[in-house]
Amino acid sequence: MARKRPNETEEFEDDIELISKSELKREATRLQNIGKELIEQKQSILDQLELTPDLMTAIQEHKRLKQREAKRRHLQYIGKLMREVDADTIEQALEKQRAGSDQQIKHLHSVERWRDRLIESDDNLTLFINEYDTDIQQLRQLVRNARKDQKEQKNRGHSKKLFQWLKDAIPF
Repeated sequence: MARKRPNETEEFEDDIELISKSELKREATRLQNIGKELIEQKQSILDQLELTPDLMTAIQEHKRLKQREAKRRHLQYIGKLMREVDADTIEQALEKQRAGSDQQIKHLHSVERWRDRLIESDDNLTLFINEYDTDIQQLRQLVRNARKDQKEQKNRGHSKKLFQWLKDAIPF
């Protein structure tokens, strides 16, 4: 019995989706990049994601590797394991984490600027007191000590104490 070969006029079934070789390569590269980002994350963040045990083991194994070529091959393996998980969900979770991290960095830069401005002049101290409801006496003492350190060109940690205090005083 001879099998009938489909000719050019017959149409493919609706449920068959043709994917080009280039598209497959792009998807493999995307999964590897997500895997690379997972490798750079702390364990606490990885624990929050729904990763398969094999993928979690592979990520931990990658951190142990030293040789460049071994890391490259292992990253390809991680990309292969990524096919078994919902990569879009993981990518969204990593994006949220990145966005939160960016906000935290902006907050710390703001605190840094305020610290520098407060050490610079008393006018900025008045502006800060007007903008934020804080313990004025403690703030003045911290600023005074930080200025003294700066004037004497010594580092006794008062600038750092001021920074820590401002970080708690300025809402995130």
